Amino acid sequence: MIRATIYISICRIDIEVALKTARFRLPDVIFQTMAAKVYQPDQELETKVKKATERISENMHIVANEPSLAFYRLQEHVRKALPPMVEKRVEVLALQQQLLGRCYDVEYAVSAIRTMQGAGKSFENTLEFIKNAIFFKQQLKYEEQRRHKKDGSRDSVYKRLSAHIPTLDHLPDEISDVVRETANRVESMMNHARHSSDIQRSTTTHN
Repeated sequence: MIRATIYISICRIDIEVALKTARFRLPDVIFQTMAAKVYQPDQELETKVKKATERISENMHIVANEPSLAFYRLQEHVRKALPPMVEKRVEVLALQQQLLGRCYDVEYAVSAIRTMQGAGKSFENTLEFIKNAIFFKQQLKYEEQRRHKKDGSRDSVYKRLSAHIPTLDHLPDEISDVVRETANRVESMMNHARHSSDIQRSTTTHN
């Protein structure tokens, strides 16, 4: 309504200006004849009045049809702009989901690195345990080799002693019995010493 009033006022001003211009240009003879009620048409005046009337009609037509035209333009704008906006929205949502996933991966990696930095004490303890295990393994290997060496020497002594026993068959029975008894005593002593060393070693290992 405000626009229609403005358009009507503008048209009215245009008509008044056109009439004033035409009046100033009319000669005095025309005013005299008009006073004498004698009509003489003026082509310039009719042209200006026609243009002013067409302008008023055009303005009234625009004012009358402006709401529908505005809605039509708005509809066309929505029809053209809405599909790209929807596509961009879908694309932005997909990028947002990917970004959230990347942020979660980065946060998980950072937390893992911080946890590894705080696990230095555990790694040091593990390294110390590995060193101790290697040392104990070497000690056990050394003890095992030494035990096998002692057992081998004792077996060799017993074998050398028992190897001479069959050669004493040519001796008298009394002497051969004494030798066999001595060999049995030596063997029992060696077995007792071996058993005692095994018990002592097992006790030391448990301690």
